[in-house]
Amino acid sequence: MAVLDAAEAPHIAHRDNHTHRDVNGGWLRPAVFGAMDGLVSNLALITGVAGGSVAPQTIVLTGLAGLAAGAFSMAAGEYTSVASQRELVLAELDIERRELRKHPADEQRELAALYESRGVEPKLAREVARQLSRDPDQALEIHAREELGVDPSDLPSPAVAAVSSFGSFALGALLPLLPYLLGTTVLWPALVVALVGLFACGAVVARVTARSWWFSGLRQLLLGGAAAAVTYLLGIAFGTALG
Repeated sequence: MAVLDAAEAPHIAHRDNHTHRDVNGGWLRPAVFGAMDGLVSNLALITGVAGGSVAPQTIVLTGLAGLAAGAFSMAAGEYTSVASQRELVLAELDIERRELRKHPADEQRELAALYESRGVEPKLAREVARQLSRDPDQALEIHAREELGVDPSDLPSPAVAAVSSFGSFALGALLPLLPYLLGTTVLWPALVVALVGLFACGAVVARVTARSWWFSGLRQLLLGGAAAAVTYLLGIAFGTALG
């Protein structure tokens, strides 16, 4: 077994312990929040209708309509949002590409000035900018990162965003509806399944926050439960008024 000298040990300890969580959340954050959105909205919809003392078949139809409408709305909204953002970034990249082609020296000086503003010595900043500007594609990527804050090779896909939003919302919206689809005729099984799902979603969200899993889970359970309670009471009130 290799023996570490005294100088290497602190570096290895730092490497092993100096890790960070994914602060952007990656795919986990939008997926979980999409599912949570579907769960809360359809739970509230189902409890509101159930509060009006309607037949179970009506609750199922309402839940399915809420699932479909919400999922398609989420997908359409996400597609439009991401597509618009992507089109804006591509337009700005075209502008930057033209500037690099027409005024390479000015763009190189601009990059050098940026590095100088961050504390790099002027001579070194100019040399770094010169070397990085030799490859047009690399120069475009660096200017895009520094000036626009985007990676040209890693732009979001509108189709992927739409499909993932549709799937996660539909999955969440299905949970409170599932007991009715399996034959129950009362509300409490749907509530139990939905509240467990809310707690689980909140606990998973803790992976991208500084909160403990039980705190995040309990918070989401209480918020979703409150929404369901309010809509249930509104269902009772409207059902009585309309009856």
